Amino acid sequence: MKMGRKPGAENVLVRVGGREAADREMKQIEVALNQEEGKFSELFAGGYGRAMIVGVALAAICQFSGINAIMYYAPEIFKSIGAGSDVAFTQTVSISVVNVIFTFVAVCFVDRVGRKVLLIGGYIVQVIALTAVGVLFAKGIGGLWLLFFIIMFTAAFASAMGPVPWIIISEIFPTKLRGRAMSVAVLVIWVSCYLVSQTFPMLVDAIGNAKTFWIYALCSFGGLIFVALVVPETKGKTLEEIEQSWAKK
Repeated sequence: MKMGRKPGAENVLVRVGGREAADREMKQIEVALNQEEGKFSELFAGGYGRAMIVGVALAAICQFSGINAIMYYAPEIFKSIGAGSDVAFTQTVSISVVNVIFTFVAVCFVDRVGRKVLLIGGYIVQVIALTAVGVLFAKGIGGLWLLFFIIMFTAAFASAMGPVPWIIISEIFPTKLRGRAMSVAVLVIWVSCYLVSQTFPMLVDAIGNAKTFWIYALCSFGGLIFVALVVPETKGKTLEEIEQSWAKK
């Protein structure tokens, strides 16, 4: 529609949702495209400001759960509890495989059960797994139990907090501001990723593995509360309907 290919756009919408839904969607898209191009300052004003808070917070929280501390430092984590180099490498590979496999859980269920339900379920499992990892470190227990709970955390993250925030962030911003808003959110994601990867060794040296993972569990618990209370469910809504919901706030 934006490129002036109205017949092609209409054909796609009819194939996807039928004539009635296509006509309704065409009108909503035309209204959105007829708006003047948004200004950067609008990202932080009114209802759009709330969308910005949701997007930025999701971007940061998904990293502060500690996923990249595990993905980057997994061999050292396992070695610190007594695993040999070969075993640590094998366990690290298994974590990566689980990460890939469980990403498809999100692919299969994100449009069935909804974004918010997946996030809440994933966060609950993350809190349990990270707390358990901290307890194992506190008691000096490694081996299969440590691997089990780290894989449990990785699976929960890969099926929820890994892919779903990217979907929500791309959906919640209005058309006229989406490019600017996405650039800010993606910047926050990678800055957060950098902070986690740099601070993990410092935290381990300063307070130990157990307390470090409990901090990540606490961050995940905060993310759970945030998602439950603040993040909107976007399942089944068009981009234009989501945009109108922010404009009313």
